[in-house]
Amino acid sequence: MLELPESYTIAKQINEHLTGKIISHIEILKTPHKFAFFHGAVDKYEEYLEGQTITGAVFQGGMVQINTEDSMIVLNDGAYPRYYDDTKNFPKKHQFAIYFEDETGIFVSIQMYGGITVYPKGECTDEYYRSSSTKPNPLTDGFTFDYFKSLYPVGKKLSAKAFLATQQRIPGLGNGVLQDILWEAGIDPRYPMQDAPEEDFRALYDAANQILKAMADKGGRDTERDLFGQKGNYITQLSKNSLNEPCIRCGCEIHKTNYMGGTIYFCERCQRR
Repeated sequence: MLELPESYTIAKQINEHLTGKIISHIEILKTPHKFAFFHGAVDKYEEYLEGQTITGAVFQGGMVQINTEDSMIVLNDGAYPRYYDDTKNFPKKHQFAIYFEDETGIFVSIQMYGGITVYPKGECTDEYYRSSSTKPNPLTDGFTFDYFKSLYPVGKKLSAKAFLATQQRIPGLGNGVLQDILWEAGIDPRYPMQDAPEEDFRALYDAANQILKAMADKGGRDTERDLFGQKGNYITQLSKNSLNEPCIRCGCEIHKTNYMGGTIYFCERCQRR
């Protein structure tokens, strides 16, 4: 799923390789998918995009925003874009495609579920987008410790996972990147934060900054792929790749379980609960 390191990486790649390309036409839902969610006036997508030139891209939390002169395309969650420069390799199955005049294209395939939004610039009213585009995150200057600490709702009983990865408190920080952040901080995902001392909040803050920046600098996680289909160079410590392997810090076996509707990975020795 698209999270902060991947949206950062893909936006950077679009800026470096796709700026200046002219959209010849688009294609919507060539392959039906019941969990592909389109937002905005879908019947006007062609009007908004055809003939437009890609002017760049930005990451908005876990979203990739692709800009043209007059419009914007926003991809989120499992709406993964792939760029192809050879018509012979164009995928036959996809939920959204952007074809360029130079016979290259971006093809978006939905993993589990995902959202695709097209709006004229400055007119997107989607609350999920507005939240992601206005809140600070660890790759922006406004993400201070005081701001981070203020995100914890007074009087609420939240686990470390619930605090970090729900309610869009930190856009782009989801269940995927959460695992290594908590491992780095030495805190179990189920650890209750309501009575946690400030040093635990500081540990989470420092870990979120360190891990997310490392993931972004290395082109994303090794469990995800970039615009060209290449795996990221950040080696995840807690993921499907490390399950039942020894923790590199203490040697204890990495375990997994289901928690809050998703899978969590943890080291029983390194992460206090």
